[in-house]
Amino acid sequence: MNVVEFPGLGLKFNINRIAIPIGDGGIYWYGVIIAIGVMLGSWFSLRRAKKIGDNPDDLVDFIIYAVPIGIIGARLYYVIFSFDSYKNNILGIFKVWEGGLAIYGGIIAGFITLYFFTKKRKINIYRFLDTCSYGVIIGQIIGRWGNFFNMEAYGSETNLPWRMVIPFESHPVHPTFLYESLANLLVFLIMLYLGKKALPYGYIFATYLTGYGTARFFIEGLRTDSLYLFNIRISQIVAALCVVFGIFLFFFLKGKKNVEISQTTIGEKIENIEENGNKDK
Repeated sequence: MNVVEFPGLGLKFNINRIAIPIGDGGIYWYGVIIAIGVMLGSWFSLRRAKKIGDNPDDLVDFIIYAVPIGIIGARLYYVIFSFDSYKNNILGIFKVWEGGLAIYGGIIAGFITLYFFTKKRKINIYRFLDTCSYGVIIGQIIGRWGNFFNMEAYGSETNLPWRMVIPFESHPVHPTFLYESLANLLVFLIMLYLGKKALPYGYIFATYLTGYGTARFFIEGLRTDSLYLFNIRISQIVAALCVVFGIFLFFFLKGKKNVEISQTTIGEKIENIEENGNKDK
């Protein structure tokens, strides 16, 4: 049992990394929270798909492929850029419950999967990206709390009122996991707001890229566990690329007429048409 404190807020938490003890080990909170994030994110994207008149079966099939591939991608990304920690402990690569999932690896793997999936199913890739983006950001909002229970992904020293005190650091630190969770929540709310407007397909995805990329770029600068390549923080490079690509998408998609009515009300309008047809009978 470890104690994590937020002394400036008068909060103290007794943290046990294991949620369900089994023998000498058990099921870790990290894995439980990741699973909750995946389930809630999937649920919301499915709800969204039904609301705009998409076939939810396509999304279910995609989730079945994307979730395991995304987790593998997230782990590979982390291991590749921190291989010195595993070159003498190869079996440690498979201990995912100890932490070490890099979200960018999951996003890249998921995007590649989505590209081939939509191409095979002949689905509009931008429309599908919009729907999936909601689920991804929800997963990230919740998933960051796995870092809290693992007492990882924290930042440098600080004396701000919301500073965090953890057992193995001699000074208070930035709770960067919390910063990112709250930043993702803000991005999600912006996506919800824009989703009510008649926008070209792909705008929600572009909002996700620019919003998350911007937040991650600055938050990453506070972290003490960043992955590096030639003394450059990898996550800041990828975050900057996300922002650039997101802005490019805004300009590329601007004025496209693939949406004539609000994305949130397509399904509702179909229902209204059917109801009016039944009344005429």
